[in-house]
Amino acid sequence: MAGLAPGTVVHIGERRIEAARITVFDYDREHCEEQELTTAGACVEFKDKPTVTWLNVAGVHDTGLLEELGTCYGIHPLVLEDIGNTEQRPKLEDYKGYLFIVLKMLYEGEKGEVVTEQMSLVVGPNFVISFQEDGKDVLEPVRARLRSAESRIRREGPDYLAYSLVDAVVDHYFVILEKLGTQIEDVEEDLVQNPSSRSLQAIHRLKREMIFLRKSVWPLREVISGLERRESPLIRESTVVYLRDAYDHTIQVIDTIESYRDVVAGMLDTYLSSMSNRLNEIMKVLTIIATIFIPLTFLAGVYGMNFRYMPELTWRWGYPLLWLLMALLGLGMLAYFRRRRWM
Repeated sequence: MAGLAPGTVVHIGERRIEAARITVFDYDREHCEEQELTTAGACVEFKDKPTVTWLNVAGVHDTGLLEELGTCYGIHPLVLEDIGNTEQRPKLEDYKGYLFIVLKMLYEGEKGEVVTEQMSLVVGPNFVISFQEDGKDVLEPVRARLRSAESRIRREGPDYLAYSLVDAVVDHYFVILEKLGTQIEDVEEDLVQNPSSRSLQAIHRLKREMIFLRKSVWPLREVISGLERRESPLIRESTVVYLRDAYDHTIQVIDTIESYRDVVAGMLDTYLSSMSNRLNEIMKVLTIIATIFIPLTFLAGVYGMNFRYMPELTWRWGYPLLWLLMALLGLGMLAYFRRRRWM
């Protein structure tokens, strides 16, 4: 924040949870301990244990909690500052003794909207600390695997745990994209059958979501690529093959987003064309009606002048003949328009 010293921990973003919560998974091959901590000081006992520890912090608005964890695990103040700022773009930073990862987690809100949440990971030699804005997340499959003694994650190190968390976030992108794909199909159908201002609003909403998804996923590709290159000793060779799979999933997500962006852009052109065609149809009908009534109006104007010595005024059948002439003229023009396929 402007005016503050570098490394000052300030929360920037929406406060999404009343009180911060810390949950712990401490595990190895034989056992897995799961508990919820009441204070940050209780994390000290897990720092030097030979097991793998996953600390999940929900509620980054509590800057005091962030500073306590930073002191306990030796996290740089600039990292804590980035964790408190929820407007970061996905990135990977290699500090001495740990990795710092920022990515965007997406899930569906209560009203069906796409909710974004920043998740930060600090990956150390025997621990992974994840920071979230809210208690809601897409990490339940990882927790379920940790509770199973037969899962691979129990036999691997913190690098594999970090991969599992990133992979869970990336895999949920497909769920969000599937729902967006259904919405795009519904808007397309509505656009073809009955384009309206509601269709235009839906198109603009989809465009905003596509732009946001692109901003969230494109940098993540570089993050996973950096992990895959194994430039840090914290990433073992056995984990690289799984990171490569996560990278492939990220590329698939990016390709899908680009395809959806093209479809949504085409939908806007289709909407404008539909509205233009509708306007043309309306103008064609009005033009046909006006064209038919031009000669009829001319005849009515001529015989509405009421000159005294107009010869037709004394004809007995003049009035019916004029109506007959006007009817034949109108029907003849209609037949001509139909023959030319103008209507």
